Amino acid sequence: MLSLLFWLAVGYVFYRIFRSYVRFQRQYYTSEQFKNVHITQERIAQSELGIFIALMAKVAKADGHIHELEAELLSNTFTDISRVYPEPDKVRDILKEIFSLEKQITNNIDNLCLRLQKLTQKDPQKRIMMLTFLINLAYIDGELSHAEENMIIKIAAFLHIDSAQVNDLMQRFASMYKAAPPKSTLKEAYELLGISEDESTQSMKKKYRALVKKYHPDMMSAKGASEDYIRDATQKMQAINSAYEMVKKSKQ
Repeated sequence: MLSLLFWLAVGYVFYRIFRSYVRFQRQYYTSEQFKNVHITQERIAQSELGIFIALMAKVAKADGHIHELEAELLSNTFTDISRVYPEPDKVRDILKEIFSLEKQITNNIDNLCLRLQKLTQKDPQKRIMMLTFLINLAYIDGELSHAEENMIIKIAAFLHIDSAQVNDLMQRFASMYKAAPPKSTLKEAYELLGISEDESTQSMKKKYRALVKKYHPDMMSAKGASEDYIRDATQKMQAINSAYEMVKKSKQ
């Protein structure tokens, strides 16, 4: 019965993610918008997306460490953003540099948010979407630390996002986490990851990363998407990560 419930839950999440991707095809950012952009680190850092990456750095480092699943989500986000620019490889390297620099700086959150507020003043929903992705990042390892929560609240306040709306978003993610699928057996974990018991660690990690890449929420194609889109993807990635952690521990 436990196994049946687990696979029904996973199947439902698959369905919701599929529906979300089909439904929300309009984009905030397209290649057409950036086709004539001259690529420099300063220009990218001062852009909406560069500032968003800087804020991701603040949230990711808030609790003092970056979990493996957070690292995968960040890596995929760099790729998603860079692909709308000319010279995507160069842009991806710049985004990584921005992230590495900003995670070391602790006293510029107000300035970053002020710039983002100005750049998006005609589109408050865009700021809501970005905040939702930041909350997703904070929750993705399965728990929300006090430091991460405080960071989210601080960023939301600087972005002039209503506290009631922030609390609602936080509660929805908290409820999703509490309602996560039941723990799988080791056999089910192998099946979910699509690996065999004699698989090498390198091969296992490669397949794990491929699954995270496949199901992570893509901000670049999330225009108009409800928070359900991001929460569903988060829940799926937590199931993948739980299975991955279980298999890793079994091999120690």
